[in-house]
Amino acid sequence: MTEAITITVNGEVVAKGRPRMTRRGFIYTPAATRKYEAHARLAAQVAMGSRAPLQDPVRIEVSIELPVPTSWSNKRRLAALAGKIAPTARPDIDNYIKTALDAINTIVVTDDAQVVEIRARKQFSDQPKLVATIIPLDAVASNSRATQREVITTVEEAAP
Repeated sequence: MTEAITITVNGEVVAKGRPRMTRRGFIYTPAATRKYEAHARLAAQVAMGSRAPLQDPVRIEVSIELPVPTSWSNKRRLAALAGKIAPTARPDIDNYIKTALDAINTIVVTDDAQVVEIRARKQFSDQPKLVATIIPLDAVASNSRATQREVITTVEEAAP
């Protein structure tokens, strides 16, 4: 099993925006989403270096650190930073996860379908950022027949 890969994207986190459609039927992703995804993909490339994308199932742990609203009092701000106030406002956590998965697709993993486990947390921070840790699992992909045969043979041999 290879080591975990951590990707950090500094700056205010942008959640995956809904696709938009023009009157002529052209579908596009909002510009803010496209820019942030490009920034996140660059961070993923830097984290990977010259390594090839992972081909085994993985777990991803995502930490979304959001800025405390500037309109809040200092007392409320300190409570938010201590974790006493949770960021329950929109956007939803799943839209942030989609952004992280799009960033690692084809760079860290060959396909984001390899992500079989997700842990995510949305919290307030003085330094907003998205941190994604990709952890390879000790399992084989269900669509990898040759590797499955080896695992099944090993398990059969070990059985009494």
